[in-house]
Amino acid sequence: CLSVFIKRGEISNFQYLMHLNTLAGRSYNDLMQYPVFPWILADYDSEELDLTNPKTFRNLAKPMGAQTEDRLTQYKKRYKDWEDPNGETPAYHYGTHYSSAMIVASYLVRMEPFTQIFLRLQGGHFDLADRMFHSVREAWYSASKHNMADVKELIPEFFYLPEFLLNSNNFDLGCKQNGTKLGDVILPPWAKGDPREFIRVHREALECDFVSAHLHEWIDLIFGYKQQGPAAVEAVNVFHHLFYEGQVDIYNINDPLKETATIGFINNFGQIPKQV
Repeated sequence: CLSVFIKRGEISNFQYLMHLNTLAGRSYNDLMQYPVFPWILADYDSEELDLTNPKTFRNLAKPMGAQTEDRLTQYKKRYKDWEDPNGETPAYHYGTHYSSAMIVASYLVRMEPFTQIFLRLQGGHFDLADRMFHSVREAWYSASKHNMADVKELIPEFFYLPEFLLNSNNFDLGCKQNGTKLGDVILPPWAKGDPREFIRVHREALECDFVSAHLHEWIDLIFGYKQQGPAAVEAVNVFHHLFYEGQVDIYNINDPLKETATIGFINNFGQIPKQV
């Protein structure tokens, strides 16, 4: 059992998560089922990170939609009040996903071939600058607090690849409404303006004692028993039914338009990992 190895310190948390992603059928070869990693920090403002302070960290026992009481209340209300006149769509908390081809491409947009993949997904042009990934801090607050349509998690590159944070190819990513021109990703103060330092500290945080003690709680949500069913409802972790593998038999949909729409939905919005 992988958990035994991690408790003994025989594999790192990073290796553990990669093994789980592989077992769940996720790989670098498929942007629609790309390896998913958790946001682990909640502090993107301090000059130095205190890895002994629990407040430094994201609540790994809760999905991204439940990181604040306000959002938690709104998602619970959505589930409770859900009505589908056609009876085809069961109640859900989240109509967007934590991992999709677009999310992966948006994180890696400054690197080829992901730049071209992003442009293809976007119809040949970059997104509005205010919606582009340009700040780690703002991405955290969007996914954990401010944006009800954003519950995205991270990808493995946040823990080993500083190059994806740099606009080394000098792509014209546009300007925000406040006039800020997009370039390199804006890093939290504790990264000292250095992508390599960001990766070093972020990886150190992933491997610290606090995360090792609580990582299994996030794994239960993404890969384990809180992924679906009554446990998912209780954990406020229910997604649109089309995000779950095997929830619809595409080959038995008689309406061609409905079939195309269903396939497009699954391809564009992501899929829950296989339960392990």
